[in-house]
Amino acid sequence: MEAGLRTRDKYRPYPEEMNRRLTGVLADYHFAPTTWARDNLLAEGVPAENIWVTGNTVIDALEIVAAQVAKEKDLWEQYFFDQHGISLAGQRIILVTGHRRENFGPGFENICLALRDLVEQLPDVHLIYPVHLNPNVQQPVYRILSQGSTQIKRDGSPASLQAIGGSRLSLLPPLDYAPFIFLLTQSYLVLTDSGGIQEEAPALGKPVLVMREVTERPEGVWAGTVKLVGASREKIFRAAQELLDNPACYQAMAQAKNPYGDGKAAPKILAILLQALGEEHG
Repeated sequence: MEAGLRTRDKYRPYPEEMNRRLTGVLADYHFAPTTWARDNLLAEGVPAENIWVTGNTVIDALEIVAAQVAKEKDLWEQYFFDQHGISLAGQRIILVTGHRRENFGPGFENICLALRDLVEQLPDVHLIYPVHLNPNVQQPVYRILSQGSTQIKRDGSPASLQAIGGSRLSLLPPLDYAPFIFLLTQSYLVLTDSGGIQEEAPALGKPVLVMREVTERPEGVWAGTVKLVGASREKIFRAAQELLDNPACYQAMAQAKNPYGDGKAAPKILAILLQALGEEHG
């Protein structure tokens, strides 16, 4: 699954690009999320009869969990207030994720500075950042964005703490899938250097600014659901400001069609495998 995602740069993203190429050589069944991904596999010599365009199962999972958390909205709002001191009402939420290796060092410095600029200059936004446990991420995030020292929990992860901007910038420990998807449903836009969220957020009508120079999911860029801004302090700030200040720009991204499937990838894949394996074994 997720067959055919490529950047053609083995170091971006690292090591995912190399792992995907290796898996493509080993696999017999290739379930590509889009026709572009299928074409990548064909160019690598994968027989056409071994490739099916199914969409991505990440959309299946998203739709199931998003429907569940929507029914429990009050409970999840209370959860974030009780566990993290966050009130989700009355402000536009910018959800942030970041952990990409190619951004370690100056890239993360610039990303954190851009986040600080957004909080300091735009008074009606609330940035929420579940911070990855990698020290190369935590060190610049807590140094640039937090007030005081990091609070460490018994499991070794940082506890929620107040950051610059007071209650308008929340640095959280990593979240489980359901609370993260609830935050995604409540967000106004997303800043990320991650992969799957480039598919998930557009399925919920959330514009995505990708803090990378290249992506293995360019279909979102072509469709208008995501925009590449790199790890540039200026580009991140200006692109986010435009989405916050320009309703037409925001709606153009929010209403663009998500190219990664209809939420029915899993049953399509199951049916293909049952048929193929049934024919193989008589």
